[in-house]
Amino acid sequence: MTEGTAMNRIERVREVVDDMILDIKDNEERRCAYVHLYGVSQACGLLAMKRGENVELAIIAGMLHDISTYATMSSEDHAHKGADMARDILKELNIFSKDEIEAVCTAIYHHSDKELEHGPLDEILKDADVMQHVLYNPLVEVKANEQERFCSLLEEMQIKEK
Repeated sequence: MTEGTAMNRIERVREVVDDMILDIKDNEERRCAYVHLYGVSQACGLLAMKRGENVELAIIAGMLHDISTYATMSSEDHAHKGADMARDILKELNIFSKDEIEAVCTAIYHHSDKELEHGPLDEILKDADVMQHVLYNPLVEVKANEQERFCSLLEEMQIKEK
Protein backbone atom coordinates (compact mmCIF):
# COMPACT_ATOMS: atom_id res chain seq x y z
CA MET A 1 0.00 0.00 0.00
CA THR A 2 1.35 3.38 -0.91
CA GLU A 3 1.38 6.37 1.41
CA GLY A 4 -1.20 8.12 -0.75
CA THR A 5 -3.63 5.21 -0.43
CA ALA A 6 -3.31 5.23 3.37
CA MET A 7 -3.92 8.96 3.52
CA ASN A 8 -6.98 8.63 1.31
CA ARG A 9 -8.54 5.98 3.55
CA ILE A 10 -7.85 8.04 6.67
CA GLU A 11 -9.32 11.13 5.00
CA ARG A 12 -12.39 9.19 3.86
CA VAL A 13 -13.07 8.12 7.45
CA ARG A 14 -12.33 11.65 8.67
CA GLU A 15 -15.02 13.01 6.29
CA VAL A 16 -17.60 10.66 7.83
CA VAL A 17 -16.55 11.60 11.37
CA ASP A 18 -16.54 15.32 10.55
CA ASP A 19 -20.06 15.07 9.09
CA MET A 20 -21.27 13.35 12.27
CA ILE A 21 -19.58 15.95 14.49
CA LEU A 22 -21.03 18.84 12.47
CA ASP A 23 -24.52 17.44 13.20
CA ILE A 24 -23.99 17.95 16.95
CA LYS A 25 -26.09 20.96 17.87
CA ASP A 26 -24.44 21.90 21.17
CA ASN A 27 -21.20 23.86 20.60
CA GLU A 28 -19.50 22.48 23.74
CA GLU A 29 -20.33 18.87 22.84
CA ARG A 30 -19.14 19.47 19.27
CA ARG A 31 -15.84 20.87 20.57
CA CYS A 32 -15.42 17.92 22.94
CA ALA A 33 -16.06 15.49 20.09
CA TYR A 34 -13.37 17.07 17.90
CA VAL A 35 -10.84 17.29 20.71
CA HIS A 36 -11.42 13.78 22.02
CA LEU A 37 -11.83 11.81 18.79
CA TYR A 38 -8.92 13.43 17.01
CA GLY A 39 -6.77 13.55 20.16
CA VAL A 40 -7.22 9.82 20.68
CA SER A 41 -6.64 9.25 16.96
CA GLN A 42 -3.30 11.06 17.05
CA ALA A 43 -2.24 9.28 20.24
CA CYS A 44 -3.16 5.97 18.57
CA GLY A 45 -0.91 6.83 15.64
CA LEU A 46 1.98 7.69 17.92
CA LEU A 47 1.63 4.52 20.00
CA ALA A 48 1.26 2.35 16.88
CA MET A 49 4.50 3.83 15.50
CA LYS A 50 6.30 3.18 18.77
CA ARG A 51 4.98 -0.38 19.07
CA GLY A 52 5.43 -1.33 15.42
CA GLU A 53 1.73 -1.80 14.72
CA ASN A 54 -0.48 -0.66 11.83
CA VAL A 55 -0.56 3.14 12.13
CA GLU A 56 -3.36 3.65 9.64
CA LEU A 57 -5.77 1.26 11.38
CA ALA A 58 -4.82 2.67 14.78
CA ILE A 59 -5.62 6.22 13.63
CA ILE A 60 -8.96 5.07 12.20
CA ALA A 61 -9.86 3.16 15.39
CA GLY A 62 -9.14 6.32 17.38
CA MET A 63 -11.36 8.44 15.16
CA LEU A 64 -14.25 6.00 15.44
CA HIS A 65 -13.92 4.72 19.01
CA ASP A 66 -16.60 6.98 20.57
CA ILE A 67 -18.72 7.41 17.45
CA SER A 68 -21.79 6.04 19.24
CA THR A 69 -21.45 8.51 22.12
CA TYR A 70 -21.31 11.54 19.85
CA ALA A 71 -23.83 10.29 17.28
CA THR A 72 -26.47 9.51 19.92
CA MET A 73 -25.32 11.82 22.76
CA SER A 74 -25.42 8.82 25.09
CA SER A 75 -22.46 6.88 26.48
CA GLU A 76 -24.56 3.87 27.50
CA ASP A 77 -22.81 0.71 26.22
CA HIS A 78 -20.98 3.02 23.79
CA ALA A 79 -18.04 0.69 23.11
CA HIS A 80 -20.24 -2.16 21.88
CA LYS A 81 -22.66 0.09 20.02
CA GLY A 82 -19.73 2.02 18.58
CA ALA A 83 -18.15 -1.16 17.22
CA ASP A 84 -21.39 -1.89 15.34
CA MET A 85 -21.59 1.67 14.01
CA ALA A 86 -17.93 1.60 12.96
CA ARG A 87 -18.46 -1.73 11.18
CA ASP A 88 -21.35 -0.22 9.19
CA ILE A 89 -19.29 2.87 8.31
CA LEU A 90 -16.23 0.90 7.22
CA LYS A 91 -18.28 -1.59 5.17
CA GLU A 92 -20.16 1.24 3.47
CA LEU A 93 -16.90 2.95 2.49
CA ASN A 94 -15.94 -0.30 0.74
CA ILE A 95 -12.18 0.40 1.00
CA PHE A 96 -11.25 -1.94 3.87
CA SER A 97 -10.79 -5.69 3.96
CA LYS A 98 -12.91 -7.84 6.28
CA ASP A 99 -9.82 -8.42 8.47
CA GLU A 100 -9.13 -4.68 8.73
CA ILE A 101 -12.75 -3.97 9.65
CA GLU A 102 -12.67 -6.71 12.26
CA ALA A 103 -9.42 -5.42 13.79
CA VAL A 104 -10.72 -1.85 14.10
CA CYS A 105 -14.13 -2.90 15.40
CA THR A 106 -12.69 -5.35 17.92
CA ALA A 107 -10.47 -2.60 19.32
CA ILE A 108 -13.47 -0.28 19.60
CA TYR A 109 -15.56 -3.04 21.21
CA HIS A 110 -12.91 -3.58 23.93
CA HIS A 111 -11.77 0.00 24.53
CA SER A 112 -13.81 0.51 27.70
CA ASP A 113 -12.35 -2.63 29.31
CA LYS A 114 -9.28 -0.80 30.59
CA GLU A 115 -8.58 -3.39 33.30
CA LEU A 116 -8.41 -6.28 30.80
CA GLU A 117 -5.74 -7.03 28.22
CA HIS A 118 -6.60 -7.72 24.60
CA GLY A 119 -4.79 -7.61 21.24
CA PRO A 120 -2.17 -5.04 20.21
CA LEU A 121 -4.57 -2.66 18.41
CA ASP A 122 -7.05 -2.92 21.28
CA GLU A 123 -4.32 -1.98 23.76
CA ILE A 124 -3.18 0.95 21.63
CA LEU A 125 -6.73 2.32 21.58
CA LYS A 126 -7.21 1.86 25.33
CA ASP A 127 -3.86 3.53 26.08
CA ALA A 128 -4.53 6.40 23.67
CA ASP A 129 -7.94 6.98 25.25
CA VAL A 130 -6.33 7.18 28.69
CA MET A 131 -3.58 9.45 27.36
CA GLN A 132 -6.11 11.87 25.90
CA HIS A 133 -8.20 11.87 29.09
CA VAL A 134 -5.14 12.76 31.17
CA LEU A 135 -3.58 15.26 28.77
CA TYR A 136 -6.85 17.10 28.17
CA ASN A 137 -6.34 18.58 31.63
CA PRO A 138 -3.33 17.28 33.60
CA LEU A 139 -4.52 19.19 36.68
CA VAL A 140 -7.46 16.80 37.06
CA GLU A 141 -6.75 13.59 38.97
CA VAL A 142 -6.37 10.46 36.82
CA LYS A 143 -9.48 8.25 37.03
CA ALA A 144 -9.01 5.26 39.33
CA ASN A 145 -9.69 2.74 36.56
CA GLU A 146 -7.08 4.44 34.33
CA GLN A 147 -4.33 4.98 36.93
CA GLU A 148 -2.44 1.72 36.38
CA ARG A 149 -2.58 2.01 32.60
CA PHE A 150 -1.39 5.63 32.76
CA CYS A 151 1.56 4.69 34.99
CA SER A 152 2.52 1.94 32.52
CA LEU A 153 2.35 4.45 29.67
CA LEU A 154 4.67 6.84 31.51
CA GLU A 155 7.10 4.00 32.09
CA GLU A 156 6.92 2.88 28.45
CA MET A 157 7.68 6.42 27.31
CA GLN A 158 10.35 6.86 29.96
CA ILE A 159 8.57 9.84 31.49
CA LYS A 160 9.06 10.53 35.18
CA GLU A 161 5.89 11.85 36.82
CA LYS A 162 6.42 15.06 38.78
